[in-house]
Order: sequence, then C-alpha cells, then structure tokens
Amino acid sequence: MKIVFAIAEADPFVKTGGLGEVGGSLPGALQRQGADVRVIMPKYSVIPAEFRKKFYYINHFHVPLAWRRQYCGLEEFTYNGIRYYFIDNEYYFTRSRVYGEYDEAEQYAFFSRAVLESLTHLPEFKPDILHCHDWHTGLIPLLKSEFYAKEPLYYSLKTVFTIHNLKYQGIFPKEVLTDVIGLNQRYFTEENLEFHGRVNFMKAGLLYADQITTVSPTYAQEIQYSFYGEKLEGILQKRKDSLLGILNGIDYQVYDPDTDPLIAVPYRSSPEAKEMNKGNLQRSLGLAEQVNRPLLGMVSRLVDQKGLDLLCFIMEEILMLDVQIVILGTGERQYEEKLQTFAEKYRDKFVFKNGFDDQLAHQIYAGIDILLMPSLFEPCGISQMIAMRYGTIPIVRETGGLKDTVIPYNEYTGEGNGFSFANYNAHELLFAVQRAVEIFDSDKTAWARLKNNAMKRDFSWESSASAYINIYKSLM
Repeated sequence: MKIVFAIAEADPFVKTGGLGEVGGSLPGALQRQGADVRVIMPKYSVIPAEFRKKFYYINHFHVPLAWRRQYCGLEEFTYNGIRYYFIDNEYYFTRSRVYGEYDEAEQYAFFSRAVLESLTHLPEFKPDILHCHDWHTGLIPLLKSEFYAKEPLYYSLKTVFTIHNLKYQGIFPKEVLTDVIGLNQRYFTEENLEFHGRVNFMKAGLLYADQITTVSPTYAQEIQYSFYGEKLEGILQKRKDSLLGILNGIDYQVYDPDTDPLIAVPYRSSPEAKEMNKGNLQRSLGLAEQVNRPLLGMVSRLVDQKGLDLLCFIMEEILMLDVQIVILGTGERQYEEKLQTFAEKYRDKFVFKNGFDDQLAHQIYAGIDILLMPSLFEPCGISQMIAMRYGTIPIVRETGGLKDTVIPYNEYTGEGNGFSFANYNAHELLFAVQRAVEIFDSDKTAWARLKNNAMKRDFSWESSASAYINIYKSLM
C-alpha cells in the first residue's frame, strides 16, 4: 500500500502545533503497519539549516497556476525511515514565517498543484492514496478531478482529506478562483467553492475528497452542528457517511518519561522522579519548593479557543487557593498582557513565560500536578495526552478529543484519569479546579490512583494508524 501525505508542516522540520506533530509521527506509525508512506511538504526557509543542507535534489519542472508557469524543485530527505519530499520555490517559501503572509492563497494553491505534479517525478513510486491535511491542501482533490482525471497515474488514486481544525479554512477573495487557482466561474457557486462571496479552500476538500476524516470521534459529530460547524455543517451533514473521526496519538519516543532527555530526572531513574521534577521546576521558576502544594500548569496558544477568557476571569479566585501556577504560551496580546499582570501581582504563586520553549514544555508536563485545558472547542488536543503520559492530571472541558481522552474521576469506583466540566462557564471550571485541589490535598491514595490510571492509558499512534489503514483499504 503506497501512501502520500500532503501536509503544510511536519516535525522536526516545521512545527507550529498539532498539525506538525501529526506530520512527524503518523507516517512512521503507518509504516510500522506495513504501508509505504512518503510525505510532501513545502521547503520553507525556516527549516533548520542542519536539515536543508542534507536535502537531495531529484528534479525540477514547472507548475501551471492559472496564467503562470512557476518553477518547482523537488528535493528528498529520509528521516527516521520516512522519505520526505520538499517542494522548492523561493518566491513562495522563503519567508520569515510559515503562515499569515499576504499571498497565502497563491502560496498554497501553488503547493497543491505542485504536489500533484510531483507524483510523476517520484522514483519508482505510484501512490494508491493521497492523504491531504487541512485547508492548505484542500484544493488537491478538486484539482485532481479537474486537471488530471484522464492521466493514467491518477486513474485509481484515491484522496483522503483530514480536518485538523475546522476554524481555519483558507478563505480568500473570489478573484482567487480564476486568477490563482485557474478554475472558471462555474465553480463559484454555493454547491462548489463559493462561501459568502469568497472562495474557501477547506470547502473544496470536503466536497471532492473520497473520504473525510477528523481527529477525534466526538469532534466528527460536533462539526455537523452549527455551534462547531463554522458554517460548513451543511456540507458535513451531507457527507456524514464519508466522515470518520480518528483520535490523534502522540509520539511515544519523544514523550517518554522514562528516558526523556529534556526533563531533570527521567522517571525510570527513581520512584520519586515526578516529585523531583516538580522541585526542579519550582526552583527554576523562582517558586517555593513545596512538594505537597499543588502546582497547576498550562502549555498552550493563548487564544479564545483555549479557554483563556474563562481562566482569566477566575484566575484570582484560583490563586486564593494554596496553589502555584505556571503558564507557557504565546498568542493574543490581550491574554499575554492579562497573564503578565497576574504574574507581577502574584510573584510568589504565578509564573508566566511568554513564548514557546520545547524543553520547558517537557519540564512543565513532568513537573506540574494538574494541567488546565478549558477549551471552547478542541478537535483533538495533545497536551492532555502528553500530561497523562507524565502522570499529570488534566482538567478539561468536555468537548472534542478532550471528551474522548479524559474520563472524569469517580471517587466511589476509583475510575477516571482526570476532571472535566460540561458547560463553557468560568465557575464550572473553578469548581473543577477546587475539586481537584481538594483531592490532591486530602486523599493521597486517590491521587496516586488517578496518576496510575492516567499513565496506563495508551495514546500511542498504533490504534489510530490501524484505523487509517482500514480506510485506505476500503478505498482501494
């Protein structure tokens, strides 16, 4: 079975979030189950030079893009047994950042067309499945149907389109349809790419892919209704028979508490490693080193989706408890400023690190007792999975992948691996925090059971990879 992943980012080359995690770890899990997986992504200038200098030139050709014929180089690099192909065009990908440029429509229309053109240049490799990820590749199923349907390489090629976050859709002015994509006006209808007077790349993937997946079973159901559907719920309802939710996993080699080189004390070195990591984190943050005082934490983008408005609303009430808090993240200025204000006011209890530091993120997961994740919506989420792997107990809102992975603690049966609340309400979050802190303080046996339950959950990619393999087989 030959699979091509078309994706905008993949760890360790480029990672801005969960999409990069998937691009870096799912191909390996699929390959371990017998598939031959190749990954195609842009050759961004922000890819570390240590990788770029090892890329091997395969070929170059020109890609049609409406009235343009753009240069495209194809380069290859094998990493952890997976062949990665890089689409080279300095005009589109020599930028200081991956997303948010003024010409994103043209960037990713070019990338989508270049992926399809590249398939004829992959040495001795004829793919069965082209697996497209998020809006950046949403045009690919449509372009295959429109421009390549009569070519032998593409006859039996099936497409899978995965929604990682429906909120981000790639919506652009209507002129993009003809001037950039190169399609005629018959595609600018409500039944096709037109979306409230504009062009929607995500919509193309939803309409033309042979199979649609998203990253958790609950999210697959939620997005068929208006609250989560981002105005695309009608299409998703029509295509519900081709829509499947498959929970993401995490890379168990990267997030292995027993051997993690980024944390102070690997867990296999001592039965007290969790407490020792907590003490190390407290010292490094300038907090009092108190193992019996609950340490709460958050590693997140600071945006509305992540529930920052709820958290900020009740932050002072949480800080009235005998707790310490650390938050690592970057995002919207309003939340950065609010968190900085709390950090200055409560220097002995609250630490805010503005930015992202991978080593510190690992140390937070290993050192905190409780993870805060009160998301408004969460297609899958990986922070809660990583936290549980390190024996850290999550507090989450019951939505998307959070609902699928966190089982609320039942004090009567001892079941559960975290705490949750149902409604998007600040005081429901506060009550969940108060309950977790109370159990941490008063019942060490129950807390130890919670940690054990959390660490026993299997969030590796293996079961998810099996579900994708079954999809590929059904399409073939």
